[in-house]
Amino acid sequence: MTHPVIETVHVPLDGREYDVRIGQGLLTRAGVEIAPLLKRPKVAIVTDSNVGPLHLETLTRALKSEGIDSTALTLPAGESTKSWPHFSRCVEWLLDQKIERRDIVIALGGGVIGDLVGFAAAVLRRGVRFVQMPTSLLAQVDSSVGGKTGINAPQGKNLIGAFHQPSLVLADIDVLGTLTARDYLAGYGEVVKYGLLGDAKFYDWLEQNAPKAAAGDMAARAYAVKRSVEMKAEIVLRDETEQGDRALLNLGHTFCHALEAATGYSDRLLHGEGVAIGCALAFELSARLGLCSQEAPSRVREHIKAMGMKCDLADIPGDLPGAEALVDLMGQDKKVVDGQLRFILARGIGAAFVTADVPRDEVLRVLQDQLG
Repeated sequence: MTHPVIETVHVPLDGREYDVRIGQGLLTRAGVEIAPLLKRPKVAIVTDSNVGPLHLETLTRALKSEGIDSTALTLPAGESTKSWPHFSRCVEWLLDQKIERRDIVIALGGGVIGDLVGFAAAVLRRGVRFVQMPTSLLAQVDSSVGGKTGINAPQGKNLIGAFHQPSLVLADIDVLGTLTARDYLAGYGEVVKYGLLGDAKFYDWLEQNAPKAAAGDMAARAYAVKRSVEMKAEIVLRDETEQGDRALLNLGHTFCHALEAATGYSDRLLHGEGVAIGCALAFELSARLGLCSQEAPSRVREHIKAMGMKCDLADIPGDLPGAEALVDLMGQDKKVVDGQLRFILARGIGAAFVTADVPRDEVLRVLQDQLG
């Protein structure tokens, strides 16, 4: 029997090293993968009401087959779970399960569960270890790697949280088969971001192969996830707590976070959809500021459209506030430094950089043109 290939991306943070394992069948191998980390054969799993019914039983069986006992909490699915009430429920449940400092908590779910459970692990007994088992493309390529954890505040997304690196990430690409087409493509918004921010060759590869990956080609999916994780890991190593370079990972996000706030963090606009629209806007802004050729934004928009994704503000259902209000929403962003909006702009595909030197008028103009 041939085993599917499992690739490993190592994240060598000093004293907090961990592996990101990427491939098929990792859910059914979870017991074997996690056993070496355990001091006693007991784990706590937190999942949500979408993911639990699909994958929780497979995971508990895989753990059981290695003699590992588990107990599970299922939270509601959706962005609104990243809030104080669900966070305190999660922490108190973990205490009720008598999870000790040497134990492991498993986050089985997409970005919401990963962020919330990681934050709970960060503060529980001043820090317990946790394993990320990301079940969405977005979580596999982005939120599960790099140790950013947190919840949302009424004032904005991810404003409450901690840096807390996982002990292991298991990205099972078989699980992506259970995503809706819309959720898969939303996650793809973060994949395309990596090519745009720092690897023109990867972007070329995506133009050729991303449609195959979306259609279910496993080898293409595995490579897209692996290359994204490698790029994220490289950047996190250079700048774990986002003093400089790590902000590159926010390409498209300054626009995106304003759009998410404007749509009430609802499923009118999924995070990855906002990132794709935001990337197109960031390239448009870059071209207008004379930083890159006119051809670059056209190429970005063409690829996003070819993938069947939202690309323009007009693609977001319902009314949006005006350009002025959107720019004001950008001011709530975590990336504001000394009241200066930081943008990630580009000198071309694969050549992004961080700047605070963006005239508000130009940002307004880009938004006004799109809002018509």
